[in-house]
Amino acid sequence: MQTKKNTKPEYYKVTGDWGRQSSLLQEQYPELTDDDLEFEEGREDELIRRLEIRLNKNHDEVVKIITKGQLQSV
Repeated sequence: MQTKKNTKPEYYKVTGDWGRQSSLLQEQYPELTDDDLEFEEGREDELIRRLEIRLNKNHDEVVKIITKGQLQSV
């Protein structure tokens, strides 16, 4: 019997200096534009959706990429 795994994406909240983090992301992924990385507090879902499309990655992959960038910007 197959059980369904909860596949609801984890909520992500931007912390720290987003300007620095977005610069690091653009260095790592030159295909990202300033518009792709535009962020307003409380609108993390919109940011992640734009990055999913631009990077052709799923929600969890994008969150990992951003989280890794947060650690590098410290």
